[in-house]
Amino acid sequence: MIRDFGESPKQERYDVRAALCKEYGTPPKLTVDDLQAPVLGNGEVRIEVHACGINFADVLIVQGKYQAKPPLPFIPGGEVAGVVSEVGSDVPNVEAGQRVLAMSSQGGFAEEVVIDCRRVLAIPDSMDFKTGASFAVTYGTSHLALEHRACLKPGETLLVLGASGGVGLTAVEIGKAMGATVIGAASTDEKLEIVKSHGADLLINYVKEDLRDRVKEITGGVDVVYDPVGGEPFLQALRCMNWEGRIIVIGFAGGTIQKIPANYLLLKNCAAVGAYWGPYMEKNPNVLLRSLRTLMDWFEAGRLVPHISATYPLEDAGKALATLYERRATGKVVLTTRD
Repeated sequence: MIRDFGESPKQERYDVRAALCKEYGTPPKLTVDDLQAPVLGNGEVRIEVHACGINFADVLIVQGKYQAKPPLPFIPGGEVAGVVSEVGSDVPNVEAGQRVLAMSSQGGFAEEVVIDCRRVLAIPDSMDFKTGASFAVTYGTSHLALEHRACLKPGETLLVLGASGGVGLTAVEIGKAMGATVIGAASTDEKLEIVKSHGADLLINYVKEDLRDRVKEITGGVDVVYDPVGGEPFLQALRCMNWEGRIIVIGFAGGTIQKIPANYLLLKNCAAVGAYWGPYMEKNPNVLLRSLRTLMDWFEAGRLVPHISATYPLEDAGKALATLYERRATGKVVLTTRD
């Protein structure tokens, strides 16, 4: 469902371009069209969107395969960066003209968004809009997963599956920033070169090599596994956990939701932990906002270097989604809406 694009007697009516999902489908399908600009409410801000980050969740949502299934039609896109153009009443923390990033459940594939001011965060001058639109979800997911859910400690060994992807690369960087030895696992040597450039200490091509055997060979075992892939890689990683290890379930980009053999958890006193970033804004916003402040500090200190592999104009939103759907992306894919 598209948020209120209806009439308001106090607000000028005008159109904005947006990419719409009108039907669920595989491969994903979008239509770019003109829509009336959304109405600004109390506690909300209007943002002129300059860039919108695309996440694998967007690919699943437009196929109707995500855990949240919005009613049709709707505008995908959960993270944007741009300039605040208008501020509603009861907004204490945002001013018109500020450069910001913002997080929402949908609506980002558009020239403008209207969003709750609590979901808006100022960005430093050193962060361009493409980077701002690539930052919150992927880095936020990985930091919350590793710091808050897995309690990763300096000196521990971290195995990152799908390490060349949007969240995978951020997990590599954050693992290094937290003092871990990081093993990056990916499906091609070309992807592993990118993983290496972002700080991974050790590399595994899990198409050419047996993941479990290779981990045992190079480290003997791992303390934390970060898994956005699911399926067989999850099961192999589970079998090379150290005593009291933690395996973090981030998602199922491989297409298979695995069943967890609980005997492996029992034998080594391991824990399987879920890390779903989105609900924290409602359930425990202080954890999320504290995490984002830490990440901003690390970015300004040069410890985080977001990797954007492809940029598309809004008119090519469908092509941008296809890049992720076809597994051709490394790091982030971004839509731009303004020159």
